[in-house]
Amino acid sequence: MRKSKPKKRVILPDPKFNDKLVTRFVNDLMYDGKKSIAFSIFYEALDMVGARMKDKDVAPLDIWKRALENVTPAVEVKSRRVGGANFQVPMEIRPERKISISIKNLILYARKRSGKSMAEKLAAEIQAAYNEEGGAFKKKEETHRMAEANRAFAHFRF
Repeated sequence: MRKSKPKKRVILPDPKFNDKLVTRFVNDLMYDGKKSIAFSIFYEALDMVGARMKDKDVAPLDIWKRALENVTPAVEVKSRRVGGANFQVPMEIRPERKISISIKNLILYARKRSGKSMAEKLAAEIQAAYNEEGGAFKKKEETHRMAEANRAFAHFRF
């Protein structure tokens, strides 16, 4: 699109929790347009999380939201070519992209886990992220370390 920016699509809230963030998560979880299957996987994973962490007195949806916050990066490094050399320049991330990255990382590392069903793997990853461990949380920490190590190149931002 040369002149205009594309219109933002309206995301409808999910049927169970009436939350737009859940719908965004399910849209990223979905394969081949199978949204009902993705919703059932997500709801089943939340039920598992609720059953495993019933001693915490926190709703499963709140556990999931807290897990997402724990894996949300604040900065990332982008490659910039300056004078024939490539520098990893740390940059702050837009709020929309922060959410997108955290959702994608949580799903990616849930898929890589070992387990029987996707719901089990997702529940395990949500629980790990809530406790500040697991693959998605490590990815965030690694991203922050990279940004900290390359802080000297922050003046190349533009």
